[in-house]
Amino acid sequence: MHLKVSQICLAFLAICSFSPNTQGAKSSNKKSKSVTTQIEAKWTSTPFLLETAEYLAEESPELMWKFVDLINDIDPKSIPQLTDKEWYGIVLGQVRKIASPAQESMLKLALSMRVYSPRIEMYSQIAHERGLDESNCVAAVDLHGTLLCNPAEILPKLNTVLEGENTILYKLDHHYQKSSAPSRATAVLYAELGTEEFQKFHKVMKEAASQHNIDYVLRHYIVPSKRRNAGKLLLSGYGVELQIKSTEYKVQDDSQVKDDDDGAGGGADQEEEDEVEGFNFGRLKTMYPDKVSSLSKLRQHLIDTNSELAPLKAWQLQELSLQAAERVMSSPLDEALKTFTHIAHNFPLQARSLIRTAVSQDLKKEIKKNQEAFLSSLSLQPADSALFLNGLFFDVDTIDAGALLEAARSELRTMEGLFGVGVKQHQMGSLLALDFSSSSSSNVNSGASGGATEYALDIRDSAVQWINDIENDKQYKRWSSSLMELLRPTFPGMLRSVRKNIYNLVLVIDPVSVEARPLLKLAESFLIHQAPLRVGLVLAVNATKDETGKTNAGIALLEAYNYATENSNAQQGVSLITDVYASVGEEEGEITTDIVESALVAKYPQVDIDLVLGPDSPYDFGRMLAKEFVGRAGFRHLPKVLLNGIPLPEDFLNGDSFEEAVLTEIMAQTPSIQRAVYKGELSDKDDILDFLMNKPNIMPRLNERILDSKTKYLDMSGKSVESLENWQSKFHLLNPQDKTSRIISEVKYLTYKDAASTHPLTLWVATDLETPEGRELLYQSLENLDSSSYIRLAFLPNVKSTSDHQSKISRIALAALTLPTQSAKALLKHIVTEETAQKIYNNADFNFNSLSGIEQVDLSDFKTFPASEEATTLLKAYSEFCQTVLMIPAGSRAVISNGRILGPLEDDEKFLADDFALLDKFSMTAHTDRLQQAIKKADENSYEADQVPRGRQSSDLLMRLVAILVSRPSTKSRFEIPFVGDQYSVVKLPPKHADLPIFDISVVVDPVSRGAQKIGPILMVLHEAVNCRINLYLNAVEKHSDMPLKSFYRYVLEPEPQFTADGKLTAGPTARFINMPQSVLLTQNMHPPENWLVEAVRSPYDLDNIKLEDVMSVVHSEFELSSLLLEGHCSEAMSGAPPRGLQVTLGTKHEPVVVDTIVMANLGYFQLKANPGSWLLRLRQGRSADIFDIVSVDGSDNPPESEEHHILISSFRSNVLKLKVAKKPDKIGVDLLADDEAPGIWNSITSTFSKTSSGDESKEEERLNIFSLASGHLYERFLRIMMLSVIKHTKTPVKFWFLKNYLSPTFKDFLPHMAKEYGFEYGLVEYKWPRWLHQQTEKQRMIWGYKILFLDVLFPLDVKKIIFVDADQVVRTDLKELRDFDLGGAPYGYTPFCDSRKEMDGFRFWKSGYWRNHLQGRRYHISALYVVDLKKFRRIAAGDRLRGQYQALSQDPNSLSNLDQDLPNNMVHQVLIKSLPQEWLWCETWCDDDSKKKAKTIDLCNNPLTKEAKLTAAMRILPEWKGYDEEIKQVQERVNSEHHHQQQQQLKEDSQKSFPHSEL
Repeated sequence: MHLKVSQICLAFLAICSFSPNTQGAKSSNKKSKSVTTQIEAKWTSTPFLLETAEYLAEESPELMWKFVDLINDIDPKSIPQLTDKEWYGIVLGQVRKIASPAQESMLKLALSMRVYSPRIEMYSQIAHERGLDESNCVAAVDLHGTLLCNPAEILPKLNTVLEGENTILYKLDHHYQKSSAPSRATAVLYAELGTEEFQKFHKVMKEAASQHNIDYVLRHYIVPSKRRNAGKLLLSGYGVELQIKSTEYKVQDDSQVKDDDDGAGGGADQEEEDEVEGFNFGRLKTMYPDKVSSLSKLRQHLIDTNSELAPLKAWQLQELSLQAAERVMSSPLDEALKTFTHIAHNFPLQARSLIRTAVSQDLKKEIKKNQEAFLSSLSLQPADSALFLNGLFFDVDTIDAGALLEAARSELRTMEGLFGVGVKQHQMGSLLALDFSSSSSSNVNSGASGGATEYALDIRDSAVQWINDIENDKQYKRWSSSLMELLRPTFPGMLRSVRKNIYNLVLVIDPVSVEARPLLKLAESFLIHQAPLRVGLVLAVNATKDETGKTNAGIALLEAYNYATENSNAQQGVSLITDVYASVGEEEGEITTDIVESALVAKYPQVDIDLVLGPDSPYDFGRMLAKEFVGRAGFRHLPKVLLNGIPLPEDFLNGDSFEEAVLTEIMAQTPSIQRAVYKGELSDKDDILDFLMNKPNIMPRLNERILDSKTKYLDMSGKSVESLENWQSKFHLLNPQDKTSRIISEVKYLTYKDAASTHPLTLWVATDLETPEGRELLYQSLENLDSSSYIRLAFLPNVKSTSDHQSKISRIALAALTLPTQSAKALLKHIVTEETAQKIYNNADFNFNSLSGIEQVDLSDFKTFPASEEATTLLKAYSEFCQTVLMIPAGSRAVISNGRILGPLEDDEKFLADDFALLDKFSMTAHTDRLQQAIKKADENSYEADQVPRGRQSSDLLMRLVAILVSRPSTKSRFEIPFVGDQYSVVKLPPKHADLPIFDISVVVDPVSRGAQKIGPILMVLHEAVNCRINLYLNAVEKHSDMPLKSFYRYVLEPEPQFTADGKLTAGPTARFINMPQSVLLTQNMHPPENWLVEAVRSPYDLDNIKLEDVMSVVHSEFELSSLLLEGHCSEAMSGAPPRGLQVTLGTKHEPVVVDTIVMANLGYFQLKANPGSWLLRLRQGRSADIFDIVSVDGSDNPPESEEHHILISSFRSNVLKLKVAKKPDKIGVDLLADDEAPGIWNSITSTFSKTSSGDESKEEERLNIFSLASGHLYERFLRIMMLSVIKHTKTPVKFWFLKNYLSPTFKDFLPHMAKEYGFEYGLVEYKWPRWLHQQTEKQRMIWGYKILFLDVLFPLDVKKIIFVDADQVVRTDLKELRDFDLGGAPYGYTPFCDSRKEMDGFRFWKSGYWRNHLQGRRYHISALYVVDLKKFRRIAAGDRLRGQYQALSQDPNSLSNLDQDLPNNMVHQVLIKSLPQEWLWCETWCDDDSKKKAKTIDLCNNPLTKEAKLTAAMRILPEWKGYDEEIKQVQERVNSEHHHQQQQQLKEDSQKSFPHSEL
């Protein structure tokens, strides 16, 4: 309060003193200087209407098609008459009809961020590839490869025989009314929603879909002319930093910059900042309109006096974090976030005022206690930053607004689903915190030891043939027989040798199958090496009764095994089978009876083949036992491997992973066995197998469907509805979500006894009772119901026909459900038996009262019901639900357990009472029990607990909760935020709407950290866009020894699109820095999301060296999102090793290679650059494709019918691929990077990468490749001079390679003109710093990193040698001499530092300490000039070694001070450096004057003694420098003159034309 009073008094005095007559007029008229920045996309703006459709499609396809119909009702001719704002309002109005307010707010934020623009652009690229742009069609349908541009052509075409291939479809495609029935054909509509053409096509396509069984697919398409006129697409969700730059060495160019007034138009509109030094001048001017002039003068006075930086003393820095926290906490609650953001964004200017803030002891104590709690429970150190969205953790330093929006939307779907089914706010947190991924079926039986129940099968079966017996076989007699050995400590991963059958491995295999071979070989290896495993076999041979060992290789193997077992032992039987495998040769070679015979005779020469393999063989036993075991176990596919009855994951049943899977499962099971031994539950006298098989997780049957992690869940998030009479008549008009809600309210349930109690498990059995299989399924479910009191069961008829005679049993079953529960259950159980069913079919007047248990039941209404209209409509409704929502074909069977769809079942698939028992047990332990506990816990401390529903209502709620929560995508771990106090150091912002779902957002952050700079604007937008409760914990550092922040920051994000007063869409989101200090030197850094590749495309200013006192008004820059990063990790399928040097390409059908890259050894990492679209991933033609094939691509969108690997770039978000490759059979021993001089090896790589002919290859060998990089106008000026000096001293063709990342638009614009003038080639290379490699925050250190870390992947493989030349260097000799220099087997050559200038000895750090010891007499080399033999460099994996060492050393901030020099010198023992002769590099700082005359290159090294400016040094040291500089300036002036003349001509031509207005 004291602060407010003092500010008001000061304001009043200021207003009075700044009268209109004061001499401050000059100050008030001073033009404001600012820095503004925008990022635009490579493609033009896309319509909000289409982005909205994509947003809704991601929520649910039904919502999108509803939206399409609503938009179609609007007259397209009226749309161009509307302003952007009016049309935007209409679009949102349509959304409001079908979506919730929370979804609408999320949509606004998504539209503001243009989240779905890449998807619209993707569809445009797909349409372009299909030939739409050349067809001149405004809209078209692609029907079996034929483009139809007239809607009238579609239906006649459908009446003919369709020829040609179906269009390739993607997962992102929009299907109209997809059903379970296979479609006759696919028709893809390319059109723009909201246009007249779309209306016409859509009407015809809906008719085609419903009447002709056509799969109607929609892809957005905007005609090229409209796209061209759409304007720029400005992006948001990125940060911009103005870092205060050190001026120790002057690095500013003295060239004058001409302000580009036109170029600044996009962001130069002068906006005043309302708040200056705590005064809100916007509000003051409104309150005191007569004092506007004085207020303006006061405002300018405050800006002038406070916009310059004053150094602070060390004692003033100490409490800056705490003082910032105090300032935030003392501001009004509704201003707290704004204050927090303002301090973090402008900290260098705010620091001086903060030091006057007194910090309360209460705040200090609370922060200290909270920090202790954060450290112990969240491992958050003081100054660490973290954001928790409903407990989900996000690292603030790397947070991406797009990722946060996606997570919030996912949470909102769940929250609205929970809210819609009746979950109270007090229960929401407990339910959201439940993570079913750790206990869901994905981890059941996968060796996970996270407390998940692993269901197992009883393996005490006569079908299992044990190969060894650890307890009795003599080879194990030396082992200890005491179980106490299990408690003895061992090394991790080591198996204990105990003479007990503790681990029992059973292989259920068909011995002739390819999949079984590596498993049995490894099992034999376990036996030979005496692993503590008891191995058993179930040889399930695939054969008919009539076949023999002479006609079936499987039977032959079984009989041969039995023969060997009886004549030797079971281990010899296994050995015989593996001998057969070895004799086949190839891994997938066919096993024949002849091969088996040969192996048997070879092992047992005396064998009677006819006796063993012939008809009626005495060795043909075990077949039926094995078949019965497989059927009884419920295995549908072989092989299966069980360890103590627990199935190993199918993904690991291969030669590469099997051994690891067995070991992992042993490690997972060992603790529970150790626990049993320790507690005395298991002793030496017990039979261990009996002990294991008597555990509660042992089941009589293991059905794969039940344990499969890939099952689908019903969407049960629709609002609950009341039961309604005659509901079935309008059922077909509902959308899938509403159909499900209606079925939930109407379906009739059968229970064990009490229908009024809560039943946590709900089973729906969808089946056709007109088939024996359908009746059997319902019978088995009823059998299971009799033994379970917590289940309720419903029958959903799924008939092929609703006619009386084809649905007789189903109608009777529906009639039975009208009876009391117990009578209905008894009657249903009778009518689904085959005997009763046949009697009903054969006897129209069957007496149901004759059935046992039904004798006394009144069946008068029951008898009339089957033939009633109600029965017919019910059959239709239930069948439609099965076929359109459950997506199972008519007549098929499925089981739905709490919304989880198991089916459709295969025709011969059995689902028995034991399967239902497993399903019950699985569902209860995996989901339902935990749900009930969470609800009970939440209700215990709530006053609303007495309102908890009971009976059917609570059973419905539990069913819906399972479907909603378990079907969620796997989420990260959730955390509960511990704190001791929240009174003095926590900003608590309440939600806007307490009656709607509430997001819980907690942020832990130091108010003066890089995290605070980023999180402030995000929190402000989230607070406005979503209904959230925000708790901002100020995690302030207790003491600072340096300025915590040395930069200004802006994060570009808006809660919704902005419009001008006249209704037009604004130019777009912009980063604005207003009231910046005028005299300090600033450098601009961009902080886009990780996978954005941005480059400056328009700005005449030196963004590396911004000094506002040197500019007229606005420093405006425009960046472009040049491409999106596609990252991946590549490995060989067999070995898992990265195929180093493999080339991967991305292209299209018409342009196979658009971009390419090389795979690193580090993590097999590769990166490709692409824009939105559908791309084909391939191996580059040449050596890569000759040696390798692609096995699989995880992350691709491969249509089933396509052999190509399609990669969809459809979002701004990261896309990471997992690429597996395998060597071709005839290339197994070939090394991709082998130094093989035979023709066609390196030559094939060269020719494919550079697309050169043989003549061009010799040119490539001759060409000089020079690599350099620069940032800032001064270094680019030096760079041009360096290039000119290279050109002037050689007659060899030259190609310069520049790192594109940091070049200014001015340099890039001039480069083609300079290349033309001097006849050189150039290439711009770009590489995004990989996210797994330790990041540098300073621009200069990043540039140093690029000089050395990525040499192996920056350049094409045809570049054999490259020379790096520093930008501030001048060359005085032909660099061809350096290229041809013999490096003596080293991968690169550097020049050592000079020792001749003795006055600099004090600065030669490498002469003492660490470097002296490390170099061991070697020279320390300078990185200003070096030559790299890229061929050798790649072959010895030098790049991978350098990156590995960098990763280890860079974690220490005091290490690698001069990164580009220190790293290769540090690695000199691992990656040899060839020392170049001293004359190759001379610099005045280190070399004496006498050696200058021999210098081949001269570098302008910084001089730590004199601190002389670069420009001054250049003109003094290099007499030729001025001449080079003047020559280039003349070329620049000529180019600028020609460009100005062309602009004038263009303006003259444009003035004679008139362009129509194009709406955005």
